[in-house]
Amino acid sequence: MGKRRKQGEGTLRLRKDGRWEGRVVVGYDDKGLPITKNVTAKTKTECAAKLEILKEQHGKPTEKINSEMLFGDWIDFWYRTYCKHTIRITTQLEYENRIYKHIIPEIGNIPINQLAQSDLQQFYAREKSNGRKIRVESYGTGLSDRVIRAIHTNCRSALEKAVQEGLIKTNPAIGCKLPPKKSREMKVLTQDEIIRFLNRAKEEDYYELFLLELATGMRRGEILALKWSDLNLKTGELRIERQVNVIHGEIIISEPKTKSSIRTAILPPALLKILSEYKKTVESEWIFPSPIDDTKPRNPPAVRKRLQLILERAGCPKIRFHDLRHTFATMALENGMDIKSLSAMLGHISSETTIDIYSHVTDTMRQQAAVKIDRQISGTEAKISQVEKHERVDTTQQQDELYKPKRRKSGTGCVTMINDHLYEGRYSPKNAYGKRESHNIYAKTKEECEEKLAAMIARVKANIKAEKKRLKAIDKPLPSMLKN
Repeated sequence: MGKRRKQGEGTLRLRKDGRWEGRVVVGYDDKGLPITKNVTAKTKTECAAKLEILKEQHGKPTEKINSEMLFGDWIDFWYRTYCKHTIRITTQLEYENRIYKHIIPEIGNIPINQLAQSDLQQFYAREKSNGRKIRVESYGTGLSDRVIRAIHTNCRSALEKAVQEGLIKTNPAIGCKLPPKKSREMKVLTQDEIIRFLNRAKEEDYYELFLLELATGMRRGEILALKWSDLNLKTGELRIERQVNVIHGEIIISEPKTKSSIRTAILPPALLKILSEYKKTVESEWIFPSPIDDTKPRNPPAVRKRLQLILERAGCPKIRFHDLRHTFATMALENGMDIKSLSAMLGHISSETTIDIYSHVTDTMRQQAAVKIDRQISGTEAKISQVEKHERVDTTQQQDELYKPKRRKSGTGCVTMINDHLYEGRYSPKNAYGKRESHNIYAKTKEECEEKLAAMIARVKANIKAEKKRLKAIDKPLPSMLKN
């Protein structure tokens, strides 16, 4: 093991090209970030000598980090130096939004050794009443309790590091009064709503996606990142090992949020049969490809918008995509799945996480178990309370007929609503050579799309028929007189 160099001596390392590189901090920029210089050589000894000369030329760097620096400079330094490289890119965007759009503009000009708890408390109060920068018309002028707590977490962590570095003696963020921690309201679909929802999804060509979601409870990014290579149609094993995110409008494929999120689910035979039939219509490595470019997975925001349209047209309450995950988990618990198995299937870090989220279900199940034990041991006639089934008054009985899907006949293609003003028609037959190929048309209305699709199908069928006829003529045996 190599000898560890002391702070300020610089670093030496052997590069992949065989040369040695020496690097040392020669100063700090206005924000306190280190500025480095490097030298290279063929041998370690020569490189060390060059590094010493470099150090003598620049002298000892002037340290910019001190107790009188502004809090805005410190939290920027803390984020870039200690934090940014340890968190996922989506989390980075959240941190940067809070630090550079809220914290630094409001309290960034206060010296770190003068920042008091009252400064933070007043800052949180201002953000709560008038801190929102966008969508003010829809959500009001103030930030939510969740965002206020997240801002406080960033401030507290940065100040705690300042205490560790000896810049301040105590952390002024400790003891601040914060908005109460509230869990987001969990909504699940009833059995009748699930039937109506899936029926409508079938007509919108989203049946397989939402059926798989309700059968596995995957996160939205996980289910959209599935490839056919992840699914074993013989054993039913489905490997979940990546996720889709949208960063600045670009689709990014990355690993799941935690190690426990990388998992294998076992699908039931009935679902495998449906996916096997569905696979015949998909010419892409992705299980759920983009309807515009099948070399990419579907766009998560587009799926969210389509979910809301399907729910509305099916007469179901408005829920988030994540609530489909809650629906799966609730049904699994109500039908006897144990917490440990459910936790593994959902990709939670531990069973405690699952219990905390679904305590409203597990508490009732414990009561039922206690009553059953009491019956057997004491011989009492205690009544067993029923697990809440999330039933609600059904005011959409007439909509069952309205939203029953019309199954398209084989060979008639499919129509997909891409957005409110664009429909896509797709026809994927096997060509004259036995290879499946896709043909697409687009229109502004569903009726126009159906007309264009029918005309395209007729044209494609005629072309295939003509090509088959031509191939048959080529393969036809030559007359005996020409053979000689």
